[in-house]
Amino acid sequence: MKTRIDFMRQRKLAFLLSAVLVIASLASLATRGLNLGIDFTGGTVIEVGFGQPADVEEIRALLEADGLGSPVVQHFGTASDVLIRIPPQQKIEQARLGEHVLELLRKAYPEQRLELRRVEFVGPQVGEELRDEGGLSILFALFGILVYVALRFEYRFALGSILALIHDVTITTGFFSLTQIQFDLTVLAALLAVIGYSLNDTIVVFDRIRENFRRLRKATPVEVMNTSINETLSRTIVTSLTTLLVLVALYLFGGEVMKGFSVALIVGVVVGTYSSIYVASALALTLGVSKQDLLPPQKDKVQGPQV
Repeated sequence: MKTRIDFMRQRKLAFLLSAVLVIASLASLATRGLNLGIDFTGGTVIEVGFGQPADVEEIRALLEADGLGSPVVQHFGTASDVLIRIPPQQKIEQARLGEHVLELLRKAYPEQRLELRRVEFVGPQVGEELRDEGGLSILFALFGILVYVALRFEYRFALGSILALIHDVTITTGFFSLTQIQFDLTVLAALLAVIGYSLNDTIVVFDRIRENFRRLRKATPVEVMNTSINETLSRTIVTSLTTLLVLVALYLFGGEVMKGFSVALIVGVVVGTYSSIYVASALALTLGVSKQDLLPPQKDKVQGPQV
């Protein structure tokens, strides 16, 4: 059964919704900022070996109860090896932090044979470099996409896709600012994955639009856009739903360390699917794309030699 939804009729309402979400995200980023993780702010990395498999959730709760901020606790290699990342501390000297954590663990797990394997300090300067280089990686990715789409399609499609990707990244980042979920390198990697996912959806729609501009010669640009989005709608929905099923499972069963990553992808997939349907194509239409821009140039007829 073919759908016949008039998506382009709602493009002004979609633009209004997107504008509200983007402005709210920018306002939150300007006022509340991001809850940056240890990767960006610096801190201490402690590796502890247990005699038996360790419960990272219990260890995290123990460290939080001791006033060590919001530490990241995860298995490292095996279930008996635990990696702990603690944000910068004021009340405890950096040199004593490893021994302090080991004492806490020994009191909580007297039956365990614990071994402090390494203690490393990540300075704030390293965190700033990671933050700056992460931001540059997103900018370079967007620039490369701009060039690719402009060469493959047409510059109006390139501008539409880039604006849609900026829209997706801004709203996803704004969500982390509003909720104050910790923003670390895994979340940054998720943002890059969101860019790739959203672009893939957009390219599929753009390919069908280009085909229909050449096939439906008498249709208006609005009709071509609507036809193309409806023809790719089932693929878009099925892809998004199957991806979300995996991400929800990752959020529920992947542990505390994977929650930020999975949340970023869940928000990014939802926003990216919406932007592929309503934002990217509508922006290209608003910028004035027409069938003349996508039709192949006519070749001059070769005239035979005159006698």
